[in-house]
This record gives sequence, C-alpha cells and structure tokens, in this order.
Amino acid sequence: MTEERQTEAEELRREPPELDPEMLARRDAALRHVRKFGDPVLKSRAAKVDGFDEGLRNEIDRMGLLMQDAVGVGLAANQVGLLRRFFVYRISEDGPLQALVNPVIKWSSAEKETFEEGCLSLPQVVVEVERPAQIRVTAQDRFGEPVELEVDGLEARVIQHELDHLDGVLIIDRTTRAQRREAMRNLREHAAGL
Repeated sequence: MTEERQTEAEELRREPPELDPEMLARRDAALRHVRKFGDPVLKSRAAKVDGFDEGLRNEIDRMGLLMQDAVGVGLAANQVGLLRRFFVYRISEDGPLQALVNPVIKWSSAEKETFEEGCLSLPQVVVEVERPAQIRVTAQDRFGEPVELEVDGLEARVIQHELDHLDGVLIIDRTTRAQRREAMRNLREHAAGL
C-alpha cells in the first residue's frame, strides 16, 4: 500500500473531531433530515434525473450544506427522501462541493481494498467494506454537462458508497455476516437509546 493510500486509510478510521457545542447542535439538527436505517427509501433504486433546472441545483446546494453540518463526506439524494440519481460529496474540508448526476461506473480495477466505512443513515455503525481501488465514472454535472472521472483512494470509495445508495444498497449489504450482525445490534441499541 502506498504512503498516500495508508494516510487515506488512517483518515477513514480516525475518530470524528471533537465538536464544540454549537457544531454539535448543528450536526444533530442536520442528522434529523437524513433518513435512517429501516426507511424504505434507503432500499429503493433512484430514478434517472431528466431535468437540470434551478430546483435540482438548489437541492444539490441544500444537500451540500446538510452534509457539511452533519460532518459527512457524501450524501445521496435518497438519504434525504428523494428518489433521484444524484449525490454530493466533498473529500477534504476545504475542497469544493462535487455533485454527480446519473453516475455510472464504466470501469473498476481488479485490485480491491478493504477499509472501514460509516454512514449517516446508519448511526453507530462502522464495518469493513471491500471495493475496487480505482474506478472510472461517467455522470453529468448540476447543469447536465457530461463529466468523466478516473479516481482512486478515498474519492473512489466515497463515489462507490454513494452510488450504492442510489441503487438501494447499504454498507451492511457489502460486509461479512458477523459484521452485519454486530451492526444490527448497534442499530437496535441506538434506536432504543442505549
């Protein structure tokens, strides 16, 4: 594993930063808008986006702010109850907000990497997920213009995670049976307020 990939792996596993009371309140408020495990929209396949209007661009911006306040790196439309094929992500705190509309993975590497992943829709759950190390994805931007990206590392993982959401696939669907059982136990405890 390269030094850069090792650093990304450590970043994925690190504890979230300590949040001051104001940021914690913003995070809690943002998370109330994110659909949680058990909501049928999370297991539904999103429909293709045909119209690239101001409404779509406003939704992308709203989701970007929600993701930022929730201290996430990605957010798919169905996580906020919209069954439309788009998601937003931001790899670094000071990086630009990215939006991919109607994304399709055109190629993925034979090389796989396994790292821990969490999800805003699955509170208190972190599981190991194996994914291709590199992908090529085609999509459209917020204006309907074609986009093609060839990415690896954290960006490839985030795109694959969010694209899974658009297909109704969760991280617990991509892990081992033992980790899935542990995740379900954590979800039940979280729902019960334990």
